[in-house]
Amino acid sequence: MILHVTEARYLHDYVIWLRFNNGAGGEIDLADELEGEVFGPLKDLEKFKSFEVHSDLQTIVWENGADLAPEFLYENMKVPA
Repeated sequence: MILHVTEARYLHDYVIWLRFNNGAGGEIDLADELEGEVFGPLKDLEKFKSFEVHSDLQTIVWENGADLAPEFLYENMKVPA
């Protein structure tokens, strides 16, 4: 099954709650991923909070063109106990 992000919402700090097309959901902390030319600007929390689920890419994206592969998000999310 090809993974797609179907829902996402900001929780706190650099943590986002995600739901995938296979029904799985959980949280991911992206604080350690915000490095470099594309992701570095997202250390500004207001910019970080401005993500959306892109209808074509089916993952989270930001206005500056940053996006993360759904597979990366899925593999690194923490599923609530």
